[in-house]
Order: sequence, then structure tokens, then C-alpha cells
Amino acid sequence: MGDPDVDRNGSQTQPYAEKTLPDFDPPKKPKRNKYAIACGILASMTSVLLGYDIGVMSGAVIYIKDQFKISDVQVEILAGTINIFSLVGSAAAGRTSDWIGRRYTIVVAGVIFFTGAILMGFATNYAFLMVGRFVAGVGIGYALMIAPVYTAEVSPASMRGFLTSFPEVFINGGILLGYVSNYVFAKLPAHLGWRFMLGVGAIPSVILAVGVLAMPESPRWLVMQGRLGDAKRVLEKTSDTREEAQLRVMDIKEAAGIPEDCNDDKVQVQKKSHGEGVWRELFLHPTPAVRHILVCGIGIHFFQQASGIDAVVLYSPRIFEKAGITSSNEKLLATIGVGLVKTSFILVATFLLDKFGRRPLLLTSVGGMIMSLLTLGLSLSAVDHSSKKLSWAVGLSIFSVLAFVGSFSIGMGPITWVYSSEIFPLRLRAQGTSIGVAVNRVVSGTISTTFLSLYQAITISGAFFLFAGIATASFVFFFTYFPETRGRTLEDIEMLFGQFIKWRSVLKDQKRKKAENASENDRQIQLGTRS
Repeated sequence: MGDPDVDRNGSQTQPYAEKTLPDFDPPKKPKRNKYAIACGILASMTSVLLGYDIGVMSGAVIYIKDQFKISDVQVEILAGTINIFSLVGSAAAGRTSDWIGRRYTIVVAGVIFFTGAILMGFATNYAFLMVGRFVAGVGIGYALMIAPVYTAEVSPASMRGFLTSFPEVFINGGILLGYVSNYVFAKLPAHLGWRFMLGVGAIPSVILAVGVLAMPESPRWLVMQGRLGDAKRVLEKTSDTREEAQLRVMDIKEAAGIPEDCNDDKVQVQKKSHGEGVWRELFLHPTPAVRHILVCGIGIHFFQQASGIDAVVLYSPRIFEKAGITSSNEKLLATIGVGLVKTSFILVATFLLDKFGRRPLLLTSVGGMIMSLLTLGLSLSAVDHSSKKLSWAVGLSIFSVLAFVGSFSIGMGPITWVYSSEIFPLRLRAQGTSIGVAVNRVVSGTISTTFLSLYQAITISGAFFLFAGIATASFVFFFTYFPETRGRTLEDIEMLFGQFIKWRSVLKDQKRKKAENASENDRQIQLGTRS
């Protein structure tokens, strides 16, 4: 018999290594990247600024109204226009982050909000207070845009949903801190209490400005600047494996127009990297994929706010008062309960996003919101039409508010930021995300500045029935147009878009091709084994 290690031409061949059972075991799931988690936490701390402002203003406005003798319309303007003011920040943040980088844009957000918080704390009249609100609003606009973009660009695909939901976690944490601040400082004299409530908001911005020094720059921004070596070092730290880091580098290089065989530490990037031409590609000459992405990115931000979350959070003391709770202390305690529920459910959502995917959580969340809004409307209607206090209606109203904020936080809240930050292609991501944030703030500002007038016009129960109708429309929209993005790289996601309602067929084709490639690889392995 011939030597099995010699082929027909007489040359030596390596004997085929016999596989054992462990070779066929599924690959072990990589451990969570602690460095990427730390980066996500630090970047997402910017969102505390918005959350704290929403939460603290719900209580501070009670005392501000008494001291400055302002009307309900002025209360609406004071509470809601910060969302409109934030448009200035979110519009500027896209260009700023492409110019100076994602990391230093976070510093800019912190500095601006710090200034606004100090101005509000020392305000001597309504006009002075509005100036402080404007400055703080610009800082919030910067923070809302940059946190999800930076986190999405640093995160490995296996943890992107988990990490990109952090901004919403910190918004909720900020709301809870604001509610607690209201309760604590309400014990001070009325003319000092609200000043401490607003002024303390400067503290998180200082922590943020210091903490950002420990963060790396976004690897995608570094590549767009031609700093390939720096980007590789960041990706090696923030990826689950070295192989994944190499794949991410290749994907980003392709998106940035850098040749695949170029591996210099510094390269010349021909494509414009400061936002030129992006608006033209987004609005004037979008591809079918970009048009689909834009509709989804704007749509999810619109429906997140149009379903009434800021009305419930910002005016929760008013809602509880309408339900029959008259004590200021009890109303502030009830709002703390709202903050606790929101924060608890958002923490649960962070661990479910990458396990179950975006679509299932989003649709479940919206379904829960619809039911709780309808229940809240019915219970408040019963209170309005009764001449005596209905304990069951009061209890059901409180439960419905808690159910609504819980349902929102399990899906609609975090997924809005996760989804909108990951679907835009690299070249359009900063500006595309800033458009979504702008829509988010416009709708939030509209709801916040008109809610008191709205419920006086159509009753408070009618207002929540209206929000339930909007939430129902959002369910249909999400079910029809939104493909699942879980587990895909940022550069791979764009392929799912472009067909609008036919995205499922694209997904099926991709799965079929993947299965065919796997079968072909198995066949080649079997042939190699036989030979």
C-alpha cells in the first residue's frame, strides 16, 4: 500500500487532522467588553441633563408660578420651550461633531448646559429665567444628538443595542433625580427651593466634562479624518475579538472610500468629512435606501413624542391632581414613583434589546402604551363625571400612568435612540441623527407647550384618548416599515432598506444566500475530508 501522506505526484502532504467532538461545539459567546461599556456610560451621561431638567421642572414650576405670578400659558412656555431651544444645539451638533470630533462635542454640551443651569438658578424674573432656559436648551440639543451617535460608533455589534440604549437609561435616571430634587428642596423656603432645584443641574455637566477625558475618540470619525492607526487601536479595545476589530476596520474603510489594501497609520481621505453634500444626499437626491432610512428615522422620533410621554412626565403633578390627589407633598411623592418605574423598566430593556431584537420590544411597548392610555382616559373621565371622590378611579389613574411610563421605557424609549443612530450610513450618520433629534424636540416642545391648553379644550381624558390614537397609528407604522437590525454591523444594515413594505423579501433573500453559502462550505469541507 502507498504512503497516505504522499500524493500521486510524489509530493509530501500534511495528514488531515481528525476532528473531535469539541471542534463541532458552537463558539463560546464572548464576554462583555468592559471598556466599551465604560465608554457608553460616560457618553450617555450627557442625557442626564435632559432628564433632570424634565423631572425638576415638573415640581419647580409650582413654586416659580407662585413667586413670579405667571399664567398657565407662561408655565407652558417655560416648561416646553426648552425642547424648541434644543433645536439650535441639535442642528449645530452634527456639523460640530464632524469638525472637532464626537468626544469634544460632548464637552461642548456639558459647558453650555452648565452655564444655563447657573443662569436659571440665579434668575431674578421670568425673562431672565427664559434666557437660562434657552442656553440650557442648546446644551441639551448637543447632548441628545451626540450621545447615541458616539455610543453606536464605539460599540461592537453584539452589544450595540445594550450600549446605545444607555442615553435613554440616563434620561430616566435624570428624571428620577429631578423628582427627588423637587421633594428634597421643597422643604426650603419657597423663594430658594426652586433655585436649588434648577441650579443643582450644573453638577452632572461638570462630572461629564472631566469624565470625557478618559474616553477615546469615535473610530469612525478617526477613519473619516484619515487617522487609520488611531482608529485601529480604539477598535481593538472596543471589539469583542481581534478578528472583529479587523472586520470593523475594513467595513469603515470601505464606507469612507479608503482602499482595502491601504494600511498606513495616516491616510488622505478624498471624501468630504465635514458634512458638505450630506444634506443634498438626504433630501434632494436620496437613494431608495436612504429615503427609507430617513422615513424610519424621522418617524420613530415623531411617534416617540407625539404619543404623549413628555406630557405625562412633565405634568404628572397636574394629572394626579385631576385624579383627586390634592396634597403637594403626596403629588411629589407620586411623581417619584413615576421616576422609579421609568428607570426600572429601562434597565430591564437594556438587557433585552440584543436578546429579543428591536421589533418585538418596540411593538410590545407600543401595545402596552395604547392600553394604558385608554385606561387612563377612561379613569379620568369617570373622575370628571362624578360629584364625589372615586377611590377606584384614583387608583386606576395612578396605575395607568405607571403602566404607560413602564411600557414606554421597555421599548419605545430606548429603541428610538438605538434604531435611529444605527440605521444611517456612516457618511450621513451625524446629520441624519441630528434631523431625528430635531423632530423629536419639535414634537416634544409642541406637546409640552400645548398640553394644558389641550386638556382645557377637549378635557384631560380626551387628551389621553388622542394620544392613544396616535400610538395606534405608530404601531401600524412600525409593523409595516421597520426591519430588524439586531446583530448586524452598522455598515451592513443599509442593505435592509430601500424596499419600504417589501423589506421582508430582502431579508429572506439574505437568509437564503447565507444558508446556501453555509451548505457550500460544508460540501467543500466534506470533499476535503474524503480526499
